[in-house]
Amino acid sequence: MAAAVEACVHCGFCLAACPTYAILQEEMDSPRGRIFLMKDVLEGALDLEEALEYVDRCLGCLACVSACPSGVEYGALLMPFRAWAEGERSRGAMEGLARRLVHETLPHPARFRAAARLGRLARPLQGLAPRAFEGMLALAPDALPEPRPLPEVFPAQGRRRARVALLAGCVQQVLRPEINWATLRVLARNGVEVVIPREQGCCGALAMHDGEEARALALARRQISVFPDDVDAVVVNAAGCGSGMKEYPLLFRGMPEEEAARALARKVVDVSVFLDELGLVEPRGLPEPLRVAYHDACHLAHAQGVREAPRRLLRAIPNVTLVELGDDLCCGSAGSYSLEQPEMARALGERKARRVLDAAPDALATGNIGCLVQIEMSLARLGGRAAVVHTVELLDWAYGGMDAGTKRP
Repeated sequence: MAAAVEACVHCGFCLAACPTYAILQEEMDSPRGRIFLMKDVLEGALDLEEALEYVDRCLGCLACVSACPSGVEYGALLMPFRAWAEGERSRGAMEGLARRLVHETLPHPARFRAAARLGRLARPLQGLAPRAFEGMLALAPDALPEPRPLPEVFPAQGRRRARVALLAGCVQQVLRPEINWATLRVLARNGVEVVIPREQGCCGALAMHDGEEARALALARRQISVFPDDVDAVVVNAAGCGSGMKEYPLLFRGMPEEEAARALARKVVDVSVFLDELGLVEPRGLPEPLRVAYHDACHLAHAQGVREAPRRLLRAIPNVTLVELGDDLCCGSAGSYSLEQPEMARALGERKARRVLDAAPDALATGNIGCLVQIEMSLARLGGRAAVVHTVELLDWAYGGMDAGTKRP
């Protein structure tokens, strides 16, 4: 933590990359401003409560890390600070209850499904609900797809080129289960056998980035124990989850599990990177030309440094024309951020949606379920018609593998 603070020379390159600074134009809502605040709190020069408003408003998107010429590891400061602050701060009863509800439901698909249905029923009472619950009710989906349980093994087609394990995820299983099935079909078409450990659970990324260290450790320990060693990779199709699992060594630093955490983190790879490095079997293409814009999920582009692999996959699809949005600011999803900071999340979501409307694509591809839902909702508010899909869904369509009845761009 101290190294991250000392490395910052307050040059200001991070300002243009910071989504909250872009909206608020407030120094304390910028990365260098927050570094000053956290430093003063840790040194006893500032009361924690005075800094929390600004630190809480940080999305943790890590765009500042990509922009920083001094190599400041902002995430290595923010995550431990939030974990420490969580034990020191005082939350109101409603805020504490809402936070507990988030962390007790989102990581558990069955609970999340039940909570989403209750939220939909309670939406007419949104104006009467405590402020802490407004974001939850606003984001409750109108409908949920039927559950689609995954097999324990999905065989490769033809000659087996690799054997991997798949992280099934939590929220994605409930909101867009077809993403995992598209992933299985695309991997199989490329000669990859996939195992899906039945005992796996939430990766802990949400708790980790939210300062819930004890909860994050418990969830991460479970993943370390259940994912097999005898696979070529642990494939992840949600950027936030992949980033979280790659941060396991930081989470377990100095603990007995640190080496096991490093071993698992080394195997974790985004599905776009895995397919790009494996060498994509040529898709047969789409039945008609399609303009596709690509949105860089923050925890793919900034946390994992992945930008070109998904673009190469999309360009490899016959009849796809890839268009750029010309903007890579966070869309405002950021895990539970849209629940806890709904005003800022909405402003950033609509900013992103306007960029999509300007690019006028037929479809928008991305690599993270949170981004997908956030942009889809923001586009709907502005009257946008572009379909929002995961990158593997487009590949699946290009291979002819989409299920009958699945919505296509």
